[in-house]
Amino acid sequence: MKIWTDKNYPIIISCAKELSRWTEIEVLDLGYKPIEVTENTVVVRGSMRDVMKLNLMLRTAHRVLVPLYRGGCRNIRDLYEKAKSIDWENLLEADGYFSVSSIVHNYTIRDTRLPSLYTKDAIVDRMREKCQRRPDSGGRNEGAAVFVYWEEDEVIIYLDTSGEPLSKRGYRKIPGSAPMQETLAAACIMAMHWDGKSPFLSPMCGSGTPAIEAALIALNRAPGLLKGHFAFQSIKGYNRIIPGEKAPRVAPRQIAGATPEQIWKEMVMDATAAETPENMPAIIATDISPEAVENAHSNAINAGVAQYIQFSDCDFADSPVPEQKGCVFFNPEYGIRLGTYEELAPIYERIGNFMNEKCSGWTGGLITGNPDLARMVNLYYKTKVPFFNGPIDCRLFIYPNCELKGQKQS
Repeated sequence: MKIWTDKNYPIIISCAKELSRWTEIEVLDLGYKPIEVTENTVVVRGSMRDVMKLNLMLRTAHRVLVPLYRGGCRNIRDLYEKAKSIDWENLLEADGYFSVSSIVHNYTIRDTRLPSLYTKDAIVDRMREKCQRRPDSGGRNEGAAVFVYWEEDEVIIYLDTSGEPLSKRGYRKIPGSAPMQETLAAACIMAMHWDGKSPFLSPMCGSGTPAIEAALIALNRAPGLLKGHFAFQSIKGYNRIIPGEKAPRVAPRQIAGATPEQIWKEMVMDATAAETPENMPAIIATDISPEAVENAHSNAINAGVAQYIQFSDCDFADSPVPEQKGCVFFNPEYGIRLGTYEELAPIYERIGNFMNEKCSGWTGGLITGNPDLARMVNLYYKTKVPFFNGPIDCRLFIYPNCELKGQKQS
């Protein structure tokens, strides 16, 4: 594959389980037409321009992958041969660095580290034969990246253009206990249909992820602007001119064509110019723990949105509630990682009372992996949206107007 000059090849966008419906919405909003959607992937067609744009703009995705090989694979030696058949000399710099990660479900593999190791060996051996030199390799999230997905007797070897997963924005230096992943927080906000203009209240804010993601959405800040490196920046040819490409504004006028690096810089410049810091809504994050609030504030500083979020330490029931109606979002303990049912049931009941009494007319949201605790909220919910918080099967309960059960307006 001529990765930088080919214009129409499949691009696989991976995401956590149950997030693909929200990734699909994002993809459609960006002007792409999905050709396939599974429970954890969205597939489009495009070029490396599109790969770069997707890495920059997507809030709910995990990786942006370009398939290099797909076919049968019986055992680890077979994987080595398949991987070695790929023209890595056209994709990787001989003096560069790359990493390999993998997901494997094959009965012949007992040590899940082996597929990554054998793929790395195949790449190194091919590069040494073709270039008389070889790139370094390891587990650091830098340089180029390769991803292997091996299910039963079929393997797909991808060029991973993201590198470190897109879910790791880079701002959460202090995660706190049982933190919510950035992509899940963004999807929950999307599911609540928050407009980015009305208030957003995040009691029990923990490390601050929902409030920070809300601020990024309201600001229209591309999440990829927070990352320092993408793996596509280490693909061979990133700094070389592509004949026939329109020279971007950031390129010298005398250059006929453009490098991918110049195209990327223009995308970043356009994304930055599209931000809307004017008329930001009230975004409020509270937690009973002063340490949690301090950590959330530090994370917001890292994300560049601290000035748009009002932080305070207090019991959730004492959270300031703006007069203008908006969205209130809770991510309480589930009684799985932290807390017991006996400890948490009264808290869930108080959450329901708070939303009904203080947030009447608001859209309420609560995500939990414990349906018994969810019943203690005692609010009418319009829908419950399936999500996974790590391995925990959860539901986001959405409460229109935060009304008590039996008091739904007709």
